[in-house]
Amino acid sequence: MINSPRVSVQVQSLYIESQSQPDHERYVFAYTVTIRNLGRSAVQLLSRYWLITNGNGRETEVQGEGVVGEQPHIEPGGEFQYTSGAVIETPLGTMQGHYDMVDAQGNPFRVAIPVFRLAVPIVIH
Repeated sequence: MINSPRVSVQVQSLYIESQSQPDHERYVFAYTVTIRNLGRSAVQLLSRYWLITNGNGRETEVQGEGVVGEQPHIEPGGEFQYTSGAVIETPLGTMQGHYDMVDAQGNPFRVAIPVFRLAVPIVIH
């Protein structure tokens, strides 16, 4: 499987204080992913793989079909955006991974999801 420059992935993460319980080592984050098709033919996202690492170095792997219950088709010049979440035991962590996709001819390719931070904002008084 090859990496593809035809698809770009951008991620923004957000700490969800209302659902977190720091006293119980529970930190909840939402992340919004934007997948853009920069190529000249449609693509489809088939599956995802995430490596979630907490601040203590503990790793959790998550993989499965599609994203948020969908296997989206993305037309040339189009994008697909979704929001999901992660729960870790520390106020700081990272996520990274990849999507396995196919092009309009059915050729499989992989799109890397660059590492991004899950971080509780620092409050300064």
